[in-house]
Amino acid sequence: MSAYSELEDREQELSKFSELGAIAGWDEACMMPPGGGERRGQALAALTGLIHERRADPAVGELLSQARNEVLDAWQDANVDEIDRRFRAANAVPADLVKARSLATSRCEQTWREARGRNDWATVLPLLEAVVNLSRERAQALGDAMQLDPYDALLETYEPELRSSDVEREFSALKDFLPPLLDEVLGRQSDPLPLEGPFDVAQQRQLCETTMGILGFDFNRGRFDVSHHPFCGGVPDDTRITTRYDESGFLESLMAICHETGHALYQQGLPVDWRDQPVGDALGAAVHESQSLLMELQVCCSREFIEFLAPSIREAFGRDVSDPAWSGDNLYHQAIRVERGLIRVQADEVTYPLHVILRFELERELIAGRLEVRDLPEAWNAAMLKYLGRSTDGDYNNGCMQDVHWYAGLFGYFPTYTLGALTAAQWFATAREADPEIVPGIARGDLQPLLGWLRANIHGQGRRACMQPLLKEVTGSELDASYFQRHLKARYLA
Repeated sequence: MSAYSELEDREQELSKFSELGAIAGWDEACMMPPGGGERRGQALAALTGLIHERRADPAVGELLSQARNEVLDAWQDANVDEIDRRFRAANAVPADLVKARSLATSRCEQTWREARGRNDWATVLPLLEAVVNLSRERAQALGDAMQLDPYDALLETYEPELRSSDVEREFSALKDFLPPLLDEVLGRQSDPLPLEGPFDVAQQRQLCETTMGILGFDFNRGRFDVSHHPFCGGVPDDTRITTRYDESGFLESLMAICHETGHALYQQGLPVDWRDQPVGDALGAAVHESQSLLMELQVCCSREFIEFLAPSIREAFGRDVSDPAWSGDNLYHQAIRVERGLIRVQADEVTYPLHVILRFELERELIAGRLEVRDLPEAWNAAMLKYLGRSTDGDYNNGCMQDVHWYAGLFGYFPTYTLGALTAAQWFATAREADPEIVPGIARGDLQPLLGWLRANIHGQGRRACMQPLLKEVTGSELDASYFQRHLKARYLA
C-alpha cells in the first residue's frame, strides 16, 4: 500500500469519528435533556481527544514525507496539503488542553442557554473566564508552532491563510463606508405597514419548510429543528439545520432558515468523490458564510424572491391578498428595513457588519489579554454606543450574552461573517453575469440555474484551493469589497 493510500485510510476513520461528534453535538443543542449535559460534555471531550491524538500521530508525519515523493493528481496533492495542515495544528496543541477546552466549552455553552434568558451574567462569568483562558493557551500554542500572532492562528483554523491584517483592511474600508450610508438610508426610508401577529409556531414552521424546499434543501439527507441559536450542523449526507421562533414576528425565523439553508446547500453539494477526505470538506468559514449570506441576502431578500414567496406567506398565516400590508411590495420593504438594532442575528445587511466589527475588535483584545472577561459588558456597551448608538448597560441578554460563539469557544469566527457577505456579493454578481437566467429563475421560484452554478464553481470544489485563489479563478479577482458596496447602494438608495 502506498503512503498516500494509508493516509486516506486514516482520514476515512477520523471522518467517521467526526461525523458521530457532529450528530452528538446537534443532539446536545436540540434534543438532549438538561440533566444529560455533564455526561455528554465528557463524552464529546473524550471523542475530541481521541481524534486529536490520532491526527497528531508521528506516523502521519512519516507518511506525509513519503507521499510527497509519490505521483499524485491535483486533488490528491491538495488532500496531502490539508492532511499536513491538520497534522501540524494537532501537534501544536497538547491533548490535555484539547480535552480540557472541549469540556469547558460544553459546560459553558449549556449554562449560557439557561442564563441568557435570565439576563444572568454572574452565573456564566466564571465559566466563560475558563473558556477564554484555555482559548488563549490554545491560540498561543498554535501561534508558536505556525509562527503567527495568536489571534491569526485562530483565524487560520477557520479560514486558511486569513490574517488579521486582511480583516483590518476590509473592516477599515467598511468603517468609512457604512456610517454615512446608514445615515442616508435611515433618512430616506419610510416605515412599511406593520404585519399584525401573533404568528403561530406551527404555521411558521410550515412556511420555513416550504421555503427550504424552494431553495433546494434535500430533506432525504437532512432535517430541520429548533435550537437556542440557529445553526447548521451534521454532515453532507445527514445535514441538520435549526431556527428559533417568536410569535410576535415571523421574519426572524424565516430569514434564519434562509441563511442556514445556504449553509446546508453547501454541505450537501460537497464533492461526493472526496467524502471522508479533508480536501472534500467545505473550504472555510468565510466561504461557508458566503453561501449562507448569498442565499439569505442576495436571493431571499431580493424583490424578485419576496414577491414570488408572498402568496405562500399569505397562505401560511391566512392573510388576504387585498390587505396592502401583505402585498409583495410591503413584505419586501419589511425584509430590507434598516434600523440601529441591538441583536446581530436580527440585523439588516447595512448594520450587520458593524455588529461583526464590534465583536472582532473585542475578541482580539480578549485573546491578547488586553481585555478581561469581567470587563466585557462595559467594553461591549461602549462599542455599541460607538458603532450603533445603542446602549446595553445592564442588558447582558441583548449585549455580550446574545451570541453562543464565545461561550462555545469559537474565537476567530466572527470576522468570517462579514468577509462572507463581501464574498457573497462578488459570487452573485459573477453568477448573474455568467447566466442571465439566474434572476428570472429566482423570480419564478426556480433556483436550479443558481444552484447549478454554485455546485460547479464553489460547492463541488471542496478545499482544492484557498479562498482568495478560488475567488480569482471564478470571479477574475481576489476579494473586492466594491461588489458589496454597489449592492447596498443599488438596493437601498435606488
